[in-house]
Amino acid sequence: MALADVRAGRSLRLDAGEVAGALGDSVTVLPLVVALGALTPFSVASVLLWFGVFQLVWGLAYGLPLSVEPMKALVGLAIAGTITAGELVAAGLLAGVALVVAARLRVLGRIESLVGEAAVRGVQLAVALLLARTGVELAVGDPTLAAASVGVVVLAAIAGRARLSSLLVLGGGAVLAAVAAGGVSPTLPSLAAFPTAPTPTLGAAEATAGQLAMTAGNAAVATSLLCSDLFDADVPPDRLAGSMGAMCLAAVPFGGLPMCHGSGGLAGKHAFGARTGGANVVLGALYLAAACVAGVVTAFPTAVLGVLLVLVAWHLGRAAARSDRLLLVAAVGVVGLLTNVGAAFLVGAAADRLLDRFGSA
Repeated sequence: MALADVRAGRSLRLDAGEVAGALGDSVTVLPLVVALGALTPFSVASVLLWFGVFQLVWGLAYGLPLSVEPMKALVGLAIAGTITAGELVAAGLLAGVALVVAARLRVLGRIESLVGEAAVRGVQLAVALLLARTGVELAVGDPTLAAASVGVVVLAAIAGRARLSSLLVLGGGAVLAAVAAGGVSPTLPSLAAFPTAPTPTLGAAEATAGQLAMTAGNAAVATSLLCSDLFDADVPPDRLAGSMGAMCLAAVPFGGLPMCHGSGGLAGKHAFGARTGGANVVLGALYLAAACVAGVVTAFPTAVLGVLLVLVAWHLGRAAARSDRLLLVAAVGVVGLLTNVGAAFLVGAAADRLLDRFGSA
C-alpha cells in the first residue's frame, strides 16, 4: 500500500487535543534519552534532533499520530552497559538494513497472516506491563513529586480536562528542569558523521536479532493492529518496517538512535487526545527546540515521566484486552514482562496456532 493511500482523506489538526496528545509519545522517549545521555557518549542534542525530524516526516506522510521511539531493546542494553555505544551504532545500522529488506520482500505481512490476534494483543500487554514497571521505578525515585503529578492528573480528570493532564504535568516538569539546569542556554546540535564509530561484533549482532523479534511483534504487527483499532486506518506492517528501516539508516550515522514505531507511543498519543498527524508536527517542533536546549532535557525530573508512563500503560493495556483469548493474552504479557517482548511474540504465536488446531482458550 502506498503512503498516499494511507494519507488519503486525513487532514491535520493543531488543536488542544493534538498538543496534549503529542506529549503522550514523549513519555516513552525522554526517560531513555536522558539515561543514555548520562551513561554513554551519545549527544542528547543530536538524538532529539532526529526524533524531531522524523516526527515531522511521518506525521505529514501518514496523517496519523504514529510514534517515533527508540528501539528499546538496543538502547536498554547500551544504558545497562551490555553493549558499547559503538556496538549500538553497528546494531542500529544492521537493523535498518534488515527492516528495509524485510519490507521489500513483504516479510512482515507474511508474519501477520500466520500470527493470531491474541498473540499480538499479548505483545501489547507485555509492552504495557513493561511501561508500567518502568513508570513505577521512575516515580518512586521522588515520591513527593510523583504524588503531586498524580494529583494534577486527578484534578484535571475531575475538571473534565483529562486530555490536558500530560500537558500540565510535563509543563510543570519543564519549569523544574529549567531551574535545575540553571536556566536555558541554546546551542545548535552537531550534524557530524559518525560521532561514535560503529563496532561490528557478535554482541551487536545478537542484540540486533533480539530487537528485530521485538520490532516485528510490537512495532510492526501490533502497531498496525492499533492503527486499525484506534484510527480505522489500514497501515500494513511492511509499510511500517520500511519506515523504521529508513529512520535507522538516515539517523544513526549522524548521532541519532535506532528508531521504531512502537505501539506504546501510539497508545500514549491517543490516550492524551491525538487523532491526526498534527500531534507529530507539534512534537517534532518541540523536539527540535529541545535539541537546542539539551541541558534542560537532561535535568527533567524523571518522577514526572514515570507517572505519565503508567497512564500510557493503562491505555495500552485496555487495548490489549480486546480479545476472545484473554488467558493467552495474559500469558504472553507475563512472558514479555519476565523475559523480553520478542520471546513473548514467538511463544504467543506458537500457542495461538496450537489452540486453533486443538481447542480454544
